[in-house]
Amino acid sequence: MMKRIFSGIQPSGTLTIGNYIGAMKQFVELQDEYDCFFCIVDQHAITVPQDRLKLRENTRSLAALYLAVGLDPEKITLFIQSEVPAHAQAGWILQCISHIGELERMTQFKDKSSGKESVSAGLLTYPPLMAADILLYNTNLVPVGDDQKQHLELTRDLAERFNKQYNDVLTVPEVRIPKVGARVMSLQDPKKKMSKSDSNQKAFISMLDEPKQIEKKIKSAVTDSDGIVRFNKEQKPGVSNLLSIESILSGNSIEDLEAKYEGKGYGEFKASVAEILVQTLEPVQKRYYELMKSEELDRILDEGAEKANKIAGRMLKKMENAMGLGRKKK
Repeated sequence: MMKRIFSGIQPSGTLTIGNYIGAMKQFVELQDEYDCFFCIVDQHAITVPQDRLKLRENTRSLAALYLAVGLDPEKITLFIQSEVPAHAQAGWILQCISHIGELERMTQFKDKSSGKESVSAGLLTYPPLMAADILLYNTNLVPVGDDQKQHLELTRDLAERFNKQYNDVLTVPEVRIPKVGARVMSLQDPKKKMSKSDSNQKAFISMLDEPKQIEKKIKSAVTDSDGIVRFNKEQKPGVSNLLSIESILSGNSIEDLEAKYEGKGYGEFKASVAEILVQTLEPVQKRYYELMKSEELDRILDEGAEKANKIAGRMLKKMENAMGLGRKKK
């Protein structure tokens, strides 16, 4: 039997090329080897205030992007978290076996709550809900970036704690860190990760940026003054970041690219990086706009929700039975 992978992405604005290289590109490769469940985690998004209409639009848009990059609904299950009530129900169960101390120690909670007068309780209890997302599907592997490793460790702890206290019903998942390209850096500050929430629009390439925008952003990307295209993360972070992007998208090694640009300036180098980005995103955008206009997207999400509800509902019943919730069914 195929091992199962679960991954959730928040619908908080259009994804960047960093999200594509770090996660989505690899998901397309994984769909042939694993039973993949991809979830748009809109309930996680409401731990901070959201505009109702924007959230709906972002959720549907993210689903379309998942499919546009090449995920096949015949091979994967794609669904929206809030359309599967078992997530919130299992999240509550796992909150009840979580300790406040361990939730307060989460780096993301510390980062997002620091300097704020008040934060929502949801921001604190976000990790047990994330654990529920994963554990409801007998997940074997969770592909995560460095920033989510701590949450996944907690997920493993909660699964083991539940199994020990009640009954051995939950599968303890393994972490799957992407091999390469997990961190695409900001075009304006190549020492920090590219982020779609960056206030500087020039710092990231959005998956829906038009060719002219891409060319402009790459042209203004921070490099250095020595004019040599060489990979050195410490001394040449900007150039190294652009080399990584071209290498991953073109399939050419860093060494081959260094040879290609020998004796050439940054102008030619940047033009080439922009070109490969435009070529990569063109078919994705075409498919995206087709899906956004069609009923096909909603049909795929309906089918995904139906399948997810069946699987998650069964696991929730097992968890409730193990804890003694409700009446025992004959």
